[in-house]
Amino acid sequence: MALVQTEFSSEPSQTAERSVRRAQRFWRNRSFLIGGAIACLVIIVAVFAPWLTPYPPNVQSYSTVLQGPSSQHWLGTDQLGRDELSRLFVGARTSMTVSGGSLIIGLVVGVPIGLISGFYRGFWDDWIIMRMVDAMQAFPFLILALVLAAMLGPGEWNATMAIGVGYIPIFVRIVRGQVMAELEKEFVLAARMMGASDRRIMWRHIFPNITTPLIVQMTLAMANGIIAEASLSYLGLGVSPPTASWGTMLHDAQGYLGQASYLAIVPGIAIGIAVLGFNLLGDGLQQWLNPRQRA
Repeated sequence: MALVQTEFSSEPSQTAERSVRRAQRFWRNRSFLIGGAIACLVIIVAVFAPWLTPYPPNVQSYSTVLQGPSSQHWLGTDQLGRDELSRLFVGARTSMTVSGGSLIIGLVVGVPIGLISGFYRGFWDDWIIMRMVDAMQAFPFLILALVLAAMLGPGEWNATMAIGVGYIPIFVRIVRGQVMAELEKEFVLAARMMGASDRRIMWRHIFPNITTPLIVQMTLAMANGIIAEASLSYLGLGVSPPTASWGTMLHDAQGYLGQASYLAIVPGIAIGIAVLGFNLLGDGLQQWLNPRQRA
């Protein structure tokens, strides 16, 4: 009886030790903490941009053209007298909208195709689906987005579609590889022996076990989407003026680098910080969700 009581009494202490180790591992994960803080800040600014802007972002004032940072305009004004800080906030909203929308398109289309392709391997998988994926991935992601955007024309929705289509082969290949690895495990065989349908095995048994690489890839895709949206807008294939975008702000600033260099520095720093934040968040999540590092 004494042994039994000792064993039961040790269980709460072991649980407490595991909790302490997890908390310590969480606070030591600086990539996750710093990246998460930056990503949350960018998202908050994007969501509340209409209420954070000190001036209407598209209102022109020719009496304040190309004014440097001051107490009235903290980041100065552009060549049309528009407040740079207001356009920076609205540009964050545009970037997050396009990046998030394209990510949703990639997930909604790529994940089911990857699941089906990895689960039902055969002629359609090896010779049809994967050859199409290989053909799309033969082009660099940004080049593919540029080609698609040029075909669709400028506009926020068209830019979202172009970037989202570029994500599809990435998610198809990731999900397919993970599904093929999970099919070799015993819990899939046990589910088959219990009479589970293929649909139930895919979505109830396999899919929850492949969410870790998907979550990490989602954060990295957000970083790539920010760069892609800025690139398309810079080339005139993204959002249409006068909508503010970090890419269009860089495009407008290129003619005033000698006179007002802050017009290029401000959106450039914003892009760099946002991309760095989501990349750090992805690295931190990869460490945090790695089962080998769990307590």
